[in-house]
Amino acid sequence: MSASLVIAAGLALVPGAAQADCFAAYKAKQDDPLRLHFGVLKLDGDCPPGDAAEAATRARLDAAGWTLLDVVGLSETEPGDDRKADAGQFYLRY
Repeated sequence: MSASLVIAAGLALVPGAAQADCFAAYKAKQDDPLRLHFGVLKLDGDCPPGDAAEAATRARLDAAGWTLLDVVGLSETEPGDDRKADAGQFYLRY
């Protein structure tokens, strides 16, 4: 077994080396009457490429009766207190 394969196998066993969660910050709306909100949702696993992250976010919001306007950011670290406060009741709601 090569040294790089041994190292890779060892890293797979290290706690925390598993997939991280992905946090998507987004803007959404509902019509009639117009309602807007900013929120943060958690996608399981590493952050997918842009289009896949947008599709996953859109599907969650559509199911809840909201229309995705924009994914404004993706992060593999939990948002800070400011971002949580900005999202308010829509932090990890969907």
